[in-house]
Amino acid sequence: MSVSTTTDKNAISTKVDTEPPRLLGSPGSWIYVGIVLAAIIVFFLIASEDWLTIVNYTLIAAIAALSLNVLSGYTGQVSLGITFFMAIGAYTAALLGGDPPTSRGDPLGLGLSVLIWLPAAGIVAGLVGALIGPTALRLKGFYLGIVTLSLVFIGHYIFMNMSGVTGGPQGRTFPAPTFGNFSFAEQNDIFGFALTPGQEYFLLILPILAVSAIFVGNVMRSRAGRAFQAVRDNEEGAAIMGVNLFEAKMGAFILSSFLAGVAGALLASYSRYIIPNYWDLALSIQFVAAIIVGGLASIWGSILGAMFVFALPRLIDQFSLLPPSSSSNSLSSGDLNALIYGLLIVVFLLFEPEGVLGLVRRIQALIQKFKPHAGEGGEPAEVTDLAAPDAAAQRDAGSTSLPQSKSS
Repeated sequence: MSVSTTTDKNAISTKVDTEPPRLLGSPGSWIYVGIVLAAIIVFFLIASEDWLTIVNYTLIAAIAALSLNVLSGYTGQVSLGITFFMAIGAYTAALLGGDPPTSRGDPLGLGLSVLIWLPAAGIVAGLVGALIGPTALRLKGFYLGIVTLSLVFIGHYIFMNMSGVTGGPQGRTFPAPTFGNFSFAEQNDIFGFALTPGQEYFLLILPILAVSAIFVGNVMRSRAGRAFQAVRDNEEGAAIMGVNLFEAKMGAFILSSFLAGVAGALLASYSRYIIPNYWDLALSIQFVAAIIVGGLASIWGSILGAMFVFALPRLIDQFSLLPPSSSSNSLSSGDLNALIYGLLIVVFLLFEPEGVLGLVRRIQALIQKFKPHAGEGGEPAEVTDLAAPDAAAQRDAGSTSLPQSKSS
């Protein structure tokens, strides 16, 4: 009976030890969350419209970077075609939520609510990913990167010629989120508090980013997420352990496409007007730079990378941080932005492959190393020289061994 009880306790202990750590499982994590929430509330109340514009674009970019991190960071599949799926989501939102055409040359629109066109943008992008995935994921590494890169150019040709949906080369307007008579494009009063469009979008985008981050984090703690990471680390070893490589890659590809579609719909809706040339290779490379700079296979790395790659250039443009110059050969803000994230990629790949998050971990470890451990431990232990001979012990041993030799 006692043996059975001991076995049951050991089984329970083993189950607890092997269970993945829960998100926000420690009191310290909740303290950090409280500090972040307080900072968000203060920012929301005092930030100007310029600052809200920068932050809103950065939050949208973080969702897109998170989608790319699912495929490239967690699953190890090289992808340069994120802007293709973002465009699919954007034009799905424009078709479902845009204004109905008033003349023959106007793009199509059904005027539906954001509750329809925003989820549909992710679903349609995910379905397109499911159609492309079986062909693209037969390849890996450099060859997969080339296939996803071709999606950008194929998509550019399609978007330029589908004028009924995309507006053609001149582009089209995109719908602002609406709930009945409440439109995010206008200032509205809620409980006597006047909200600007920037604040309204902030209240929409931030929860979507939070839900996406929590969802991805929970997926990566699940069996499917561990399969993604096993494929990334070693495909042959994952197959030997019983992981279905095709299902794992397809799952990551569809999830990444879904999040990219949602991010594209939000980006187009917030910008209100976009031409097909916007969804080009340069934007895809910026998202690759974001996950490299922030940290691969990390949710916080996606957010930090978006801050460095997308927020910093907008700060330079918005607040004219470059000194004015009348020379035609002077450095423009666009050139400086390209130099900044190009330099960030080189620096982090050479000196900190884990990105900003890895740098933060190094600093924390360094602080912990030099942090005094006051109040820990008791009195110093007494040191005894075990090598010194004990004469009494030797005499006892000698007297004990003599009778034995005599008897023998």
